[in-house]
Amino acid sequence: MSFEQKYITKDTDIAGLLRERKICVVIPTFNNVGTIIDVISRTLTLCCDVIVVNDGSTDGTGDLLRETGEITLVENTRNNGKGTALKRGLQKAQEMGFAYAITLDADGQHFPEDIPVLLESNLHNPGAIIIGKRKLKGAIRSGGSKFANAFGNFWFCVQTLHYVPDTQSGFRLYPLHKLHILPLLTSRYEAELELLVSSAWNGVKIVSVPVNVYYPSKEERVSHFRPGPDFARIFVLNTLLCVLTPIFGYPFIILRALLTALRTAFALLVYLLGLCTIMPFAYIYVLIAKIMHWDNTPLYNVLHAYGKLVTRLLKAIGCRVIVQNVQGENFSGPAIITCNHQSHLDLMILLSLTRKIVFLTNDRVYNNPFYGYILRHAEYYPVSMGYDKLKPKIKDLTERGFSIAIFPEGTRSEDSRIGRFYKGALQLANDLQMEILPLVLYGAGIALSKNSWWMSKSPIVLHIGKRLSPEEQELMGTTVQKRTKRLRRFYIKKFSFISNQVEQYV
Repeated sequence: MSFEQKYITKDTDIAGLLRERKICVVIPTFNNVGTIIDVISRTLTLCCDVIVVNDGSTDGTGDLLRETGEITLVENTRNNGKGTALKRGLQKAQEMGFAYAITLDADGQHFPEDIPVLLESNLHNPGAIIIGKRKLKGAIRSGGSKFANAFGNFWFCVQTLHYVPDTQSGFRLYPLHKLHILPLLTSRYEAELELLVSSAWNGVKIVSVPVNVYYPSKEERVSHFRPGPDFARIFVLNTLLCVLTPIFGYPFIILRALLTALRTAFALLVYLLGLCTIMPFAYIYVLIAKIMHWDNTPLYNVLHAYGKLVTRLLKAIGCRVIVQNVQGENFSGPAIITCNHQSHLDLMILLSLTRKIVFLTNDRVYNNPFYGYILRHAEYYPVSMGYDKLKPKIKDLTERGFSIAIFPEGTRSEDSRIGRFYKGALQLANDLQMEILPLVLYGAGIALSKNSWWMSKSPIVLHIGKRLSPEEQELMGTTVQKRTKRLRRFYIKKFSFISNQVEQYV
């Protein structure tokens, strides 16, 4: 999904969303008496949870911070360096139960107003380190600053096989539970590079997003960077990392690539085994059933068993399916089942719930050369058949006790988020006076996205909602169109709640 496609709009409660996702802001500071209060006040307009680390300031910064009551203040008795201050701030965030921390500088270089940009990227890339790529075009910088940035970018690419355009930016969002090296972090400016390289070696995704930057004139600029000693420390660290790269870096990078390939191969093997074992049995049964005039009950049992097998095997490749069924739904009675559509895995997950379920599909699935024949005999129908032809067939199925599964979005979501809903499901429920059973699915689109054939590790959560009776549906709106919009709002809210909970730990 391109960055321009927003989850956050002008009406989004940024502070509320940051708190729901357990995101705080950490600001390390040393002798920034002229800027620190302005940075904090601008940050507090967007985030209620701000941790400031006073690294032994001697210019009155500490006195100002002690008078600021809306922050969590951590103080070092003496100046230990940015790395130490950063480490103490991130550790404090962990102690307070936060899942993510946004770090920004206290000198006014970073714009707190760009916090929503990092939050937006976090929603797209849960569990990733988000780096604010500074818009440096036209900025007046020293030659040393330019060299440090180019130097850091080059060696980071060598050490991780991953290019990041601004490795020196301190405006970042960190997933706190993935910072395994935090206790060993070095004490000064090189700490941010060390944290980035170690995270990349540990498989943490790193994403860059554009942010604004302010460089004051040379006369106004306050910098604690010491070109000689600090360049020397960065050079020594890079030398050490280059030595460790073939020992710890490349082997882990290669191993993760192999594990992804094996995970994908395993999933493909399960699919092929199903085609080679279960499908031939189903084909044979259909042929015999047509001659002997048997019903299709064993066929539904086979499809249900296959769905259960796939969902159990998903756990083996790091995609455990968690079913939230607080209503105690047992699928004993027919309903119009609605579910958001994320992945090829969706159908298998829903099949695992009950034998008495059939799907409305698209033409590609209905006419599939491998399993389309089975689905047609299992009385799955294509949406393209048209509403007038579908309605009597669906009525017959529901009278025989079957629930009808419909994906209101019509197609898999590009980014797993809730897309536009079509009104067909609500129209059927209205015309047939059927209950609606909403299922909300999270994680299947991360495990196997629409635009990839590679399997990724992700928990999959299936929330089974409360059935909506025809009378309750009428209360949702006077028209089917209004009810459809109301149902979609429910899905957006529930999906957001699930993602905010799960993505604190992915």
